[in-house]
Amino acid sequence: MKITTWNINSVRLRMPLVAQLLKDKAPDVLCLQETKCRDAEFPMKDFTALGYRHAAINGQKGYHGVAVVSKKPLRLIEKRDFCGKGDARHIAVEVEGAGGPITLHNFYVPAGGDEPDVEINPKFAHKLGFLDEMKEWGENGAAKGRVVLVGDLNIAPLEHDVWSHKALLKVVSHTPIEVEKLTNVVCAGNWVDAMRHFVPAEEKLYTWWSYRAADWAASNRGRRLDHILVSEALGGALGKLEVLTEARGWERPSDHVPVTIELSE
Repeated sequence: MKITTWNINSVRLRMPLVAQLLKDKAPDVLCLQETKCRDAEFPMKDFTALGYRHAAINGQKGYHGVAVVSKKPLRLIEKRDFCGKGDARHIAVEVEGAGGPITLHNFYVPAGGDEPDVEINPKFAHKLGFLDEMKEWGENGAAKGRVVLVGDLNIAPLEHDVWSHKALLKVVSHTPIEVEKLTNVVCAGNWVDAMRHFVPAEEKLYTWWSYRAADWAASNRGRRLDHILVSEALGGALGKLEVLTEARGWERPSDHVPVTIELSE
């Protein structure tokens, strides 16, 4: 099974790029974050025309939003409201794999604003609270069985997940408290970091490049904000990883690029 995750930063605006990805790479399942539209506005007809006739959507007007589209039938499991804010930041589905059903969780973790201080920045407090709830969720058995967790988790946890560890230690997405809390999430579910299974921790690995850079490729000041985690039961099924860096250079791109994992069962 081939699963792709992508923070699309408005699915309606960037549907031509999504279509290009689906035609070129043909994943079985595509998980999107920041769809930025209500469920009724989701461009389902476009996906159906491309052969993706099955979908589970959790959207809201103008902000956030997650969706899963698939060639294979899906069963919606839940849309969990972490922190009780009514944000569309999670959706879970079940999809049939060769070795049996796979539960797939698609997340959009809050970005956290600009100032890494909960006393003056409610957005940062929300992000940390969201991660604490994810930890509790994992401790309660979320990773039992054949489970995949994907999404824009808005944290680059490792030293080489950012262009400069030293420069970004006080920048939201790489602060020690965020790294600690994401590590707690991973440990709570005994999740396997699928991307780092293929790319050693000593090597640079990015999925996001800021719009602020005049030339994103030349400066290459990236961060790995997008992640794929698999449960222990699927750790032996990891077959291949692709980070489509070239998508950052497409016309009117998202600031994130698609990440694809292949499971052998």
